[in-house]
Amino acid sequence: MNTSLKTVLITGGTSGIGAATARLLLGRGHRVAVTGRDPGRLAAFLDETGHTDRVLGLVADAADWDATNAAVTSTVERFGSLDAAVANAGGASPDHFRPGSPGVLDGGDPRLWAPMVLTNVLGPALLAEAALPHLERSHGRLVLLGSVAGIKNSPGNLYSATKWAVVGFAENLRLHATTRGVGVTVVNPGMIDTAFWHGQAPPIAMSPDAVAEAIGFALGRPDGVDLNTVTIRPIGQPV
Repeated sequence: MNTSLKTVLITGGTSGIGAATARLLLGRGHRVAVTGRDPGRLAAFLDETGHTDRVLGLVADAADWDATNAAVTSTVERFGSLDAAVANAGGASPDHFRPGSPGVLDGGDPRLWAPMVLTNVLGPALLAEAALPHLERSHGRLVLLGSVAGIKNSPGNLYSATKWAVVGFAENLRLHATTRGVGVTVVNPGMIDTAFWHGQAPPIAMSPDAVAEAIGFALGRPDGVDLNTVTIRPIGQPV
């Protein structure tokens, strides 16, 4: 994605890293579509951006195929093309934040895990399936949001396992997409000050804007150049 005007679809784009990335790209003059599950939060974000001519909001669950495919179709219908897709939607189940517990496989509630696994693992695959034909036409790029937790294990941490799956899928996808002229980047953030922490963010956590800048850098690579892995941590994070 070079300096010319582009169209980017971001899943889970109404808060945190997704919203920061949308603001960054809109500020650079690009067209941006964002998805979110909460209609009220989506409407509030769209009002906040102030770029009604270049932003599209779509109510969609990243783990639902019909919704994801419809979001891609609507983006192309509105803006005429798709140049990049960012699989940002994700999160951890609430029981990952129990005091004194690094994970969930010791007294966690298995009934809470399915939405996390589906959004974090199935979601990027669904977006890739829906977006690849359009990205092939534009010689575009897919960006997947991994995590440092996807390259560094911790005990009994199912969230970490989902992000290991994302990192593995990114390379699996790259091997396929590169034959179609599409770039694939996985961005692995460390600790970030977002709602992910349920109010328990570590004091050294980065701003989501720092990760948005990394995504913007990946999207800005020249045609024919693939950037595959970006890992970004706050200074002071030991893991």
